[in-house]
This record gives sequence, C-alpha cells and structure tokens, in this order.
Amino acid sequence: MADHGIDVHEELAEARVSGFHLRLGAIMGLLTLFDGYDTFNPAYVIHYVAGPWGLKPGQAGLLISSGLIGFLIGAAAHGIVADRFGRRGTLLGGLWITSVFTLLTALFADSFLSYCGLRLLTGLGLGVLLPLATTYINELAPRRVANTFALWGVALGWALGGTAAGLVGVFATPVFGWKVLYWIGSLSFLLLPFLHVQLPESPKFLVLRDRSQDIRALLSRLRPERAALYATAEISVVRAAETRNPVAILLSARYRRTTLAIWISAFLSLFCIFGLTGWIPTVMMQRGETFSASFGFGAIMQIMSFLGGLALGSLIDRAGRSRSLIALWWAVGGVAVLALVAFNTHAVNIAAVALSGFCIIGAQFVLNNFTAVSYETSVRATAVGMELAVARVGAILGPVVAGALQQVYQSPVPMFVSIGISAIAAGAIILFARRPLAEQSSLVNEGRAVSEVVRSTS
Repeated sequence: MADHGIDVHEELAEARVSGFHLRLGAIMGLLTLFDGYDTFNPAYVIHYVAGPWGLKPGQAGLLISSGLIGFLIGAAAHGIVADRFGRRGTLLGGLWITSVFTLLTALFADSFLSYCGLRLLTGLGLGVLLPLATTYINELAPRRVANTFALWGVALGWALGGTAAGLVGVFATPVFGWKVLYWIGSLSFLLLPFLHVQLPESPKFLVLRDRSQDIRALLSRLRPERAALYATAEISVVRAAETRNPVAILLSARYRRTTLAIWISAFLSLFCIFGLTGWIPTVMMQRGETFSASFGFGAIMQIMSFLGGLALGSLIDRAGRSRSLIALWWAVGGVAVLALVAFNTHAVNIAAVALSGFCIIGAQFVLNNFTAVSYETSVRATAVGMELAVARVGAILGPVVAGALQQVYQSPVPMFVSIGISAIAAGAIILFARRPLAEQSSLVNEGRAVSEVVRSTS
C-alpha cells in the first residue's frame, strides 16, 4: 500500500493497456511458446522410436511422462523460490535449464533411458515457465481485461508452440529424423539475452520487498500518464511479514475448499490433455487417417485450444461466473471425446479433436488464471505452481494409462471413455471452489446497485 492515496495494487488494476503491457505480454508469449513446443513434441517421437527401441505402448507413454515428472518437480518447487527471491530470476533460470537440456537431448538421446533421463531434466525448467508466466502476467494485467490479457500473453504462446511441434512433426521429421524437434527447440537460447535485458521484476513482488524506487520506475512505464505523480510521491509499502509455509496456507481453512477443488480438477484436466495429445497421432493412424493428417491433429488441437481459452476468458471478463463457465467447457469437451467411441469418420475425427482442444485445453488455460486470482499475492506463485504440480501427476498418468489401456484392450476406445468421463468430472468438481475475490466484490457491487434502484423507485 502506498501513502498519499497511492495504492500500488489499484494502480496496476486500473491501468489502461499500454505499449509496455503489450511488450511484457509478448515476452511471456515467447517464453510459453518454447514451453508448449517442448511439452508436446514427444508425441511425434513415439512413431519413430517405438520400433527401433522395442517399446510396448505402456513404455512409449513414458517417453511423454518422463518430462512431465521433471515438470512436476519444477512446478512444485519454483513457487516457493519465486515468492521468496523474485519472479524474474526464477523465470530466467527455468529458461536456461530448458534450453540446455533440450540441446543435450538433440546431441545425446540415443536410447529409451537416455531420452527419458534428459527429458526429466528438461522438465525441471519447463515446470517453471508456464506457471510463473501465468503468475507474472496476472500480477500486472489490468483488472477489466485480466483473463483476456493473460490468454493473449500466455495461452497464445503455448498454443503456438504446440502447433509448431505438430508442423515440425509433419514436415521436418520425415526428412531430418525426430531429433530435428530438439534442434529447433534449442533455439530458445536466442531468447535468453533479450530476456536478461528486457524482463523487469513483477511489480507486486516489489511491493512485498519494499523496493519503492523500483516500484516508482515500473509504475511510470506501465502508466506513463501518471509518471509525474509517481516521480514526486513518497511511495511506502508494508514489508511482508514472515509467514508460515505457503503450501500450509493453501490448505488452511480460508483456502482449503478452493485448493482441493482446483487440484482435483487440474489433475483430471491434464490427465485428459496429455492422455489425448500424447497418443492422438498414433491413434488416428490406427483409425485409418494418413500420416500427415494424423500428425496434423495435434496442431488442430493446439490452435483450437487458444481460441477456446480466448472465448472462455472473454466471457468471464464480461460476465464473471468463472466456475460455471469452466465447468461447461470441460463437459462439452468430454462429450466430444466420447463421440470418438461411437463414430469413426474423417469428419467426426476432425470435429471431435478440434472441439476437445477448444474446450478441454481452453478451460485449462483459464483455470490457471482462476487459480492466480483466487489467492493473495504472497502465495500466488506457490498456488499456481502447486496447481500445475498436482496437475502434472495427472499429465504423467494420462499417456501411461492411455498406453496401458490400448495394450490390454487392443483398441483406443477405453482410452476415449476414460478421458471423456474425466473431463466431465473435472467440470463438476470445479464448482466446489469458492468464487475469486474479484467476482465476490463484483457481486456485492451489483447487489448494492440493485438495492439503490429499489430504494429510488420505492
């Protein structure tokens, strides 16, 4: 909080979207582009290595899950580091880890064990990028466009990255082999010098650390029309008191119901997402699709996921009611996956995959924002990190369970059933979370407005 009527949190929330906002959004988009690319490219490796490495479907699922195990560790640990030492350095560290081990995968992954080991280490960096980029952009986004801005700044990059992995899988891997996926992924090194120069610290973290000079400078860049006021005002902030373990706070009486609902829903959501995206190219070839079409289904899912997240985020920014809308998106996505059980035509395959990406992955993007705004600043990075860490348990199990079901039943039908039901269940469970504080305040204000109208007409 600031003296002389300046409230740093309100200054950020009431800002107009400026050029500086857009540049920061673009930076987060570039970060998550490499995250999305690296997260989804193992799906295009299975086709090439399953035979030479003698892998059964259950083992092939581990090619995807190995990186997700590292992601789980990174996502769980980074929030505590970022809440204590800052968002900027933690993000940069995550990108360095991702870049180094992506390059090492291209150079040295020549067996099932070496590939899985390097993917696990890459995942430690990936576990930082998406959750912390989500936290970062939510802490600087203007309130009235919070979901939409976060989706353009984070989800678009992640979806484009996943789409790029599909395009490389379709057009480059047949010519250059599967390692080309990782040679291209190592281009993230080019982003590092730019980020070291351009990436500022999160403003709300600066508030917690009483760095008033840095706050003044950053506010002037975010709201240049008020730069003169910031330059002369005495901005004092309350130093954050030492608190207990932030994970314990997430499970305290204040947050427990919301935390558990978010964790279970996120677990089921990523079980669906990675179970489906990890196997969709292989399964579609089994259903009679061509090689290029089968690999293209992954790109379709990623493109539609951004559009679905953007549509959902825009609806929530305008109408609120985030829980019920997220639940609706997951339910529709689950029904789309179940349609693959009953029908197997090219048109149905395209429509069902597109709709599942639009709804299931799109809702996950918005769930990340929902998590960020459901907790106070001092534990926000930990909250988003823990959400995605728990979710990554589902992501790890998704490809493995999907592979095991195919191995046992010699059919993808049980996989589609488990994913469809899990998506619907995720939608039901998120309804148990409490409304974010911003929505509660909005409802109170609406109630007051209605009361004023009633009194004025009485």
